[in-house]
Amino acid sequence: MRRSLASLAGAVVLAAGGAVPAAAEEGDGSFTLRDPRITESSGLAASGRHPGVYWTHNDSEDGSRVFAVDGRTGRTVATVTLAGVGRARDVEAVSVGPDGRVYVGDIGDNFDGGWDHVWIYAFEEPEELRDATVRATQYVVRYEGGARDAESLAVHPRTGRVYIVDKRRGGDGRLFAGPERLSAQGTNLFRPVADVNVWATDAAFSPDGSQLAVRGYLEGVLLDWNGGRPKERERLSPPFQGQGESLTYSADGRLLLFGSEGEGSRVVARPAPEGASAAPPDASGGSPPSSGPSPAGGSPAGGNEGSVTLGGVAVVAALVGVWAAARRRRAA
Repeated sequence: MRRSLASLAGAVVLAAGGAVPAAAEEGDGSFTLRDPRITESSGLAASGRHPGVYWTHNDSEDGSRVFAVDGRTGRTVATVTLAGVGRARDVEAVSVGPDGRVYVGDIGDNFDGGWDHVWIYAFEEPEELRDATVRATQYVVRYEGGARDAESLAVHPRTGRVYIVDKRRGGDGRLFAGPERLSAQGTNLFRPVADVNVWATDAAFSPDGSQLAVRGYLEGVLLDWNGGRPKERERLSPPFQGQGESLTYSADGRLLLFGSEGEGSRVVARPAPEGASAAPPDASGGSPPSSGPSPAGGSPAGGNEGSVTLGGVAVVAALVGVWAAARRRRAA
């Protein structure tokens, strides 16, 4: 069902009069995941230590491991297995914090809020990229207002605070903020701080912390961080991907990269919306002055090029709903 969704949805969009875009040109920052072990890439994060390298991971049923992928070749350069955290349940997101650690969100919930708690794991990003087993710290997470499904986790690049966006099929999602510092002792309560009107599958901060991008299967949103009081700035149109579940900024802030599940899946790069930079924000975590227009070439991340056409939206949404229901039945 996981792989067939992508091919079936593509056929439906073509039949509806839309076109699935051709693969992006080589050299624009796009790449294809070459590792046959990566079949359900559900999260994406630019490395903080290794230029051009991205962290990703499989969805549920793959244990506690993450992959470091070279963004020039799409090949895996390291597989890191996490020790000391038990068996992962449903890993859905990854983000790199300003403390030099990689945060892995075991936050998926196929029962739409059936787990009374979820977990975040964190490990030091290695100085040398090679296959290794590392000890990670495990954090217990609960939400104010009760359990919920989520696939989006982002660490603010200035403050180090962890945020989660829940996944609501109607698009009426919420952004939840963790405590200023996560604690490995006891429970970390995440509280709602803003509405996010997207059926969210991933989220990422710009490197300067001034913007938060959130993507779903068919649409996305860009939030100005506004000193910790997020405000919607514009809607995003992700590229059409059979099951688009990952998102990150490039380390220099010039690109937004959109990934999807499926063996040999394509990570599509687009120029990031203007207004962010790779420089750190001021001490308040607010937005710095605009850094000018986005790089020339290609359509903006909020443009229509490569997005699903309106004629196929309803059918694709229905297919995603069928997939989600089947997935819940499989997990039961």
